Amino acid sequence: MFSHVFLGVADFDRALAFYTPLMAALQLPRRFCDPARPWAGWQSVPGPRPLFVIAHPFDAMAATAGNGQMTAFQAATRAMVDEAHAAALAHGGVCEGPPGPRPQYHEHYYGAYFRDPDGNKLCVVCHDPV
Repeated sequence: MFSHVFLGVADFDRALAFYTPLMAALQLPRRFCDPARPWAGWQSVPGPRPLFVIAHPFDAMAATAGNGQMTAFQAATRAMVDEAHAAALAHGGVCEGPPGPRPQYHEHYYGAYFRDPDGNKLCVVCHDPV
């Protein structure tokens, strides 16, 4: 369904330091990184798409987080949700909901919510029963 998700960031180095361990926890490989541009992208497995990309906004205006917008990453296991949430908080993220079941969404939904250092709301979720 998606080709890519692009999030604008204000401080590329800070964002890269946040997203690198988060993507490692989700076992998503980095496809490219060019600090001179600046931008970096990670791909889904087996890839090559969809991509998740961080960069300075192309219009050269300030990056801002949207109200009501959220990017959700799928995790293969509940342990990966826990690990990704911990990695996010250890690298400047702010908790918006700790890892745990969310039966109001569906029986097996296990998710965690947090914001990146730019204020973008993110979720990591496992839809499997274990």
